[in-house]
Order: sequence, then C-alpha cells, then structure tokens
Amino acid sequence: MTLTHSRLPGFVGGTVRGVLIGLLAVAIFGPLLNMLIWTVTEAWYFPAKLPVRWGFAFWSKVFRPEAGAMRALSTSLLIAVMTVILSLAVAIPAGYALSKRNLPFRSLFLLFFLLPQAFPTVAVHLNIARIFYGLGLTGTIWGVMLVHAIQGLVFAVWIASASFAAINAEQVEAARNLGASPLRAFMTISLPLAAPGLMASAIFVFLISLDEFSGTFFVGVPDVQTLPLTMLNAALEGNYQIASITALLLLVPSVLFMLFVERFLKADVLSSVGK
Repeated sequence: MTLTHSRLPGFVGGTVRGVLIGLLAVAIFGPLLNMLIWTVTEAWYFPAKLPVRWGFAFWSKVFRPEAGAMRALSTSLLIAVMTVILSLAVAIPAGYALSKRNLPFRSLFLLFFLLPQAFPTVAVHLNIARIFYGLGLTGTIWGVMLVHAIQGLVFAVWIASASFAAINAEQVEAARNLGASPLRAFMTISLPLAAPGLMASAIFVFLISLDEFSGTFFVGVPDVQTLPLTMLNAALEGNYQIASITALLLLVPSVLFMLFVERFLKADVLSSVGK
C-alpha cells in the first residue's frame, strides 16, 4: 500500500506531462498537417473528415506559367536578396559601432532601431506608402525592398552588434600592435569572427522579407506580386489547395533557416544583445 501511494504522484506527474506535450504537439503540428493534406487534396466536402479525392492536380496548376506563382516566387526571392544586401550594408558598420560599450547614446541608438516594431505594422506601412507615393516608389520593387529593409534592420543591427561585441578585444589589439591598420584589423579579425552571426542575421532578414505581406500590399500592389500575396489571394478565393502549396513553398526556407541557426547562432552571441 505504501509503495503504491509513493508511485502515484510520479504516475500523475508523468501523465500530466504527457498530456501537455501531446497538446503542444497538436498545436504546433496540427495546422502543418492540415496544410499538407490540402496540398494533395483534389476534393474535400463537408462533412467528410478527410478528402474524398486525393491527387496532385493542383500542383500542376501552381507551376503553370499562367498561374504566376513561380513568377511571384522569383520576385519574392529577388526582393529578399536585395533586402539582405541593403540591410547588411547598414547593419555591419552600425553593429560594429554599437558594439563599443563607450559609444555615446548607444542604448538610444539601439532603441531607435526597435521603434518600427513598437507600432502596428499596418499603420506603419500605410504611412510609409503615403510617403513613397510622393517619391514615386509605390508599385516598384525598390519601394517594396525598402519597406522590407525597415523590418529587417531591427534584427540585422542587433545581431550584428551582438556578434561584434562577442569578439575578444585582445585579438584586435594584437593585430593593431603588429602594424595592422584599423581597416585591415576589421577585415582580417573582426569581420571573420563575426561572420556566423552576420550570416544568421542575413537569413533572418531574408525570411522576414520572404514572408512580408502588409508592406508589400500597401507599397507594391498591383504592380509587384510576391508569393505571400499570391497565397492570400488564393485563400480569399477559396482555393485552399493552391494557398497550401504556396505556403509549403514558403515553409522550406524557414526549415533550412532553423537548421542553420541551430548550427551557427550560439547562445553566447544572443546573450550579448543589448549589453
């Protein structure tokens, strides 16, 4: 009797943990499973619990030239690459400067890069669209790229700052003592050591740009069509198969990103952010 009672709390605790893990798995993988089912569904009518006809007919529709999905994907990739280049061009010098603890108003500058995230994105993008309209940037890839860069710079600058801050200053000082100029010490010591963090920030920005919707909608429509816009249009029209297939295309880079971050972006780099 005593042994049975002593095992009861452990049994209850294990059951509760199992239930919680199961609920978490359903919350995470349930929508993904539903999306995957829709990608191979040709007919699914209420009240059927599963599709009444399976197949890949909608895959051929998505990849047809007249569907525009592949053209939208190429546009999304082009904008994402341009956004990464612009963001890194700003984030590398800014992050290097902000990594210095004695920089005046350092915390204020870091806060400045967070400001776009402090307001609803729809309100921010709507007002950006009004400004860009006066500058002739609406309906252009350059305008969409600038909107995406505003979102991506938050992560790019903070991660770049953390990456440079994690570098041992003695290594840079040793290079300077051996006669290296500040630029040479930066190019041969600081930049290679910060490269993993910079690569991770580039992937952050790339995925933010690839998945960005509201900024593209307010600035780019109707001339710039990206894959998220194609996915939304398909969903609004009730074409859940096409919407799910395009969502799956967007999911692949995200999975690759998580694998990359797990490999290169370590906890000690992230812990330096904001210090």
